[in-house]
Amino acid sequence: MSGKIISLTIEVVRHDLPDDAALDLGLTARHLDHGILRIVTDDGIEGNCFVGAFWERAEHQFRPILDVIKPELIGRAAMDREWLWTRCRYLATCLRLTPQAWAPVDVALWDLAGKAAGLPVYQLLGAQRRSVPAYVTYATKYDSPEGFVAEAEESVALGFRAYKIHPGALSADDVVAMAGLVRKAVGDDVDLMLDPNCGYDFRTALKVGFALDDAGFHWFEDPVPHLDGDAITELSRRLTTPLSMTDQAPDQFSTTAQFIRHNSVRLPRGSALHLGITGLRKLCSLAEGFGLNCELGLAGNALLNAANLHVMLSVSNCDYLEYLLPADVERFALTSYGTPDSSGNMFAPDVPGLGFELDEDWIAAHRIASLE
Repeated sequence: MSGKIISLTIEVVRHDLPDDAALDLGLTARHLDHGILRIVTDDGIEGNCFVGAFWERAEHQFRPILDVIKPELIGRAAMDREWLWTRCRYLATCLRLTPQAWAPVDVALWDLAGKAAGLPVYQLLGAQRRSVPAYVTYATKYDSPEGFVAEAEESVALGFRAYKIHPGALSADDVVAMAGLVRKAVGDDVDLMLDPNCGYDFRTALKVGFALDDAGFHWFEDPVPHLDGDAITELSRRLTTPLSMTDQAPDQFSTTAQFIRHNSVRLPRGSALHLGITGLRKLCSLAEGFGLNCELGLAGNALLNAANLHVMLSVSNCDYLEYLLPADVERFALTSYGTPDSSGNMFAPDVPGLGFELDEDWIAAHRIASLE
């Protein structure tokens, strides 16, 4: 097994986005800067993760990792992940350390542990299954229901049996109409989800929610802001479609615990982007204890999404892994990427750690800074 941590560095790389994807995401720049996190032990084993998500700039996360977390880790055993979980929750209070800064460090430590043991991470966690179904979601947005109908039909043609809609600025009336049209287009055997990214007030969410009930949607994701606990509780009481919440909560673990405690949400939600592997596995177990599923949200880059996959392979209470199209938005700095098969299933990597190899040539060609 791995020894003590002797080095933690971040290489900053510039990832060029496809022009159409940048426009769909509302980005003015056509590139994003991401971090390649490297944690090395005294026995020469290296764990990796990417820092940053495709929808935001990552520079603000680099210094907290290097200035706050690194001094805590140098000289410690690389297996002290539970210690780090507890310590970083304290640092979040006294030094305003964000979960997005801590999470990739935790994932890199799991990658390191898997490499040291010669096992994929999901086997270290405890394997539950060897493959999981994925649902497809898109960066694109449309200004009419017909655009989403075409997107749904494309999803089915690609083999996916579940599709999530981001309605963007579509009016509530158009969303109501769209829900029925999409259901008619794909039939009853495809699971559908809607995610307005916390953009509705209570009345709008209720109106749309009733339409989702009529169309038999699988879940209604983040309809209202996560701070509006009364609205969330009342929506869960009045709608048949389960609410899937906490994607945007700063502290997904504690917020979800309160939602479950108050019987506010029937479908908690988490991501390695906010919780790393350690926290996400805890969240799934928390939900399992109350007989609930815990669905995993897109993590923003290929290695954090791989962390989601490993956690999902180790639990039974999660229906779908989120998969983004166009895939190029999240594809950089690896020699290969996880891809669903023709039936929309994602399979367990059989390589130790997270199961993916850094493309050192690509990194060297796109490196703009090396931080220590």
